[in-house]
Amino acid sequence: MAMKRFIYSVFIGFLASSATIAILAALSGQSEEFAAEKPRVISLLELARHNTAADCWMGIEGRVYDFSKYIPMHPAPPKVLTDWCGKEATEAFNTKGYGRPLSPSAQAMLPQYLVGQLERK
Repeated sequence: MAMKRFIYSVFIGFLASSATIAILAALSGQSEEFAAEKPRVISLLELARHNTAADCWMGIEGRVYDFSKYIPMHPAPPKVLTDWCGKEATEAFNTKGYGRPLSPSAQAMLPQYLVGQLERK
């Protein structure tokens, strides 16, 4: 009887671990398709075309993100983000514009807004 309980406990632990890994992978926002295929390369010129609150792309650490849908949900006034639409915004992202880094939860949200890779010159 004790052996059956042990095996059952191990099985439940395995299922819980597998479910947790699957959930974390889904929440990461990076789909298997994106990881498997070559990322879209976006030029600075194309990035610059997405410079409004309704169409807001930013370059951050070599990647391009579309924050258009996020702007209304952002806790600060929209201008905090819209000033950086269509631009390379790594410095602003890393410092919030005044030296404070963004929270880990903000950084964890990035993958769901990923559009592609910023073209290297």
